[in-house]
Amino acid sequence: MSVNRHLSRTVAMQSLYEWDFHQEKPILEISERVMGPVEKDIDVEYLNRVVEGTMKNLKLIDSLIEQAAPEWPLEQISVIDKSILRLASYELLKDKDIPPKVAINEAVEIAKTFGGENSSKFINGVLGTLYRQSDRYVEETEEAETDEAETENNDKTS
Repeated sequence: MSVNRHLSRTVAMQSLYEWDFHQEKPILEISERVMGPVEKDIDVEYLNRVVEGTMKNLKLIDSLIEQAAPEWPLEQISVIDKSILRLASYELLKDKDIPPKVAINEAVEIAKTFGGENSSKFINGVLGTLYRQSDRYVEETEEAETDEAETENNDKTS
C-alpha cells in the first residue's frame, strides 16, 4: 500500500478550509469526513498530526502570517489561501519531520491547483519570509554544500 503525502496534505488543507466556515466543529471530525473517499491512499497519522498541530498553534500561526504579510490582514486573505498558509506554516515552523523547502514547495503546488491567479506567488512570498525569520533557516550556500555532501554520500551507498 502506497500512501500519497501530497494527497494527504491536500485533504489537510481542505479540512482546514471547511473548518474556517464551521469553527464549532472539531477539526478531526471534519478531516475524517473529508478523507473518507481517499482514506486508503493517504497517511492518516500524518493528516491527523498536521491538522491538530495547526489548530493547536493557530493563534501563533495567524499572528506570524499577519507579520509576514502586513499589507494583507488575515480577514482579507481568501479562505483557501489562508488554509494553505496555515497548514504550510505549521509544517514549516513546528513539524521537524518536514523539510522547510518541501513545506513551501507543496504549499505553492496546492495553491496553483486550488487558489486564485496570484495565490502561488503570494503564498511563496509569505512562507519565504516566515522561513527566513525562523530558527530552521539555513543560508543558501551552507545548504547547497550540505545537499552536495548528501548527494555524494548517496552516490557512494548506491
